[in-house]
Amino acid sequence: MRKKWRGNRFEALGRTLPVLLLAGFLSAGCEPGMDTGPAGAPSETGTQVSLLEFLETHQMVELTHPLGEETIVWPTSRPFEFETTFEGWTEEGYYYASRDFSGPEHGGTHLDAPIHFYEDRWTTDQIPLDHLVAPGAVVDVSESVAEDPNYRVSVNDLMDWEDAHGRIPSGAILMLHTGKGAHWPDAVAYMGTAGTGEEALAHLQFPGLHPDAARWLVEDRDVVAVGLDTPSLDYGPSTNFEAHQILFEANIYGLENVANLHELPPTGSTILALPTLLEGGTGGPVRIIALVP
Repeated sequence: MRKKWRGNRFEALGRTLPVLLLAGFLSAGCEPGMDTGPAGAPSETGTQVSLLEFLETHQMVELTHPLGEETIVWPTSRPFEFETTFEGWTEEGYYYASRDFSGPEHGGTHLDAPIHFYEDRWTTDQIPLDHLVAPGAVVDVSESVAEDPNYRVSVNDLMDWEDAHGRIPSGAILMLHTGKGAHWPDAVAYMGTAGTGEEALAHLQFPGLHPDAARWLVEDRDVVAVGLDTPSLDYGPSTNFEAHQILFEANIYGLENVANLHELPPTGSTILALPTLLEGGTGGPVRIIALVP
């Protein structure tokens, strides 16, 4: 049976913990409800570790492509646009600069909210914070993708990863490293076409998640999100986006066009994926970073 709704995974910690402090708990492997006091997260030995001490022992890895004129978007979406409203010195004698920008929810490094492909599921602003800060698990399928640009990550790929690294952590953000991120922002190399409009969709080529693997994650594992370094959770030739539908019915959100996954270890990282809080959004730009011991 598919899991459709999830409670607050860290309710015992209280709702006032800062998000980065929660990251400390996750990365240190601490159990919810431990008596840590307000000063910081406990280490594996049970001693108090301040947030600053925690950050000093972890490297921050950028997993986001910047938004700009070269940002890759879906062929049927309009590009990001920037307009300078003012830049220069004011009559009052101070420098001031401001721009307007517009663009799609689903362009560049972005989050797919479950409502994007399943009715009555979470919108962007409804995704709980404890689903946006989570242990990272990174499955590298780049060798398979090198042989087949439309490769779909299989259940066997996920089980082989578990044979090598242990069970996918409960509450994890699962990242699929396909190697396509190395081609950003070359749209042809990255997704098969630089064309726009409906006619370009037939030329899309990039890997994704097989529906059977999506179903296995929903029914047999407990992840909160699936991300990858391609434009879509489903592979380029998909016309029904079945992996999206399966994951989103279970309120498992997506992260697409993720950067620098080659810099992450298979296990041990903590991932923070904080989207623009769009009320009623079907997704939106997201800043993703990883904390790596």
